[in-house]
Amino acid sequence: MGISVNDSKLVELARLISEWPGLVSGPAADLVSDSLVLLEHLGDARKLVDVGSGGGLPGLPLKIARPELSVTLIEADLDKAAFLVRACAALGLQDVEVVARRAEEVGRDPLYREAFDVAVARALAPMPILAELCLPLVKVGGRLLAQKTSGEGVDRAARAIDLLGGAVNRVVAAPSTARGAGTVVIVDKVRLTPPAYPRRPGVPARKPLL
Repeated sequence: MGISVNDSKLVELARLISEWPGLVSGPAADLVSDSLVLLEHLGDARKLVDVGSGGGLPGLPLKIARPELSVTLIEADLDKAAFLVRACAALGLQDVEVVARRAEEVGRDPLYREAFDVAVARALAPMPILAELCLPLVKVGGRLLAQKTSGEGVDRAARAIDLLGGAVNRVVAAPSTARGAGTVVIVDKVRLTPPAYPRRPGVPARKPLL
């Protein structure tokens, strides 16, 4: 899926990303296009959270493609969060909130906990860590969409996903120019996340739930 010359906001987002030092390591246009593989898995979602948003991927391309989405971008790095604010202003995007906090903190905040129809993440962390950072934000009946590659299995994350109230729905191939072996791991939120999760900032990465 490429970016059409008619998708002016997507093209402009790619330009903004490419001009901000240190945001991405690959061609911005390819990364924007890669984000759009999630579109067919959003269903009728209205509230989306992008965890570890970085340069706004995949959250901002999804917002541009689905303007009716209410989008929250979580990014603890203040420089990257500043980029997200600037990009939203430059693109004239409405109903986008940038939260410059650790995902572990946001997941325990009653304002955000189990408040979203869908959580998305791209290149965030190994699946057990990603699940602990994302699933507490998803409401029961919602889903987590994790962009991975075919070499990253979800078997070792099965216990963590179950513990956090999730159930793996399926893993689907989602190749793009940026990731020829790209996949989307679809996790359904089937139960409330226990109050103990997510753990304190840094703990999920140091001691993954295996």
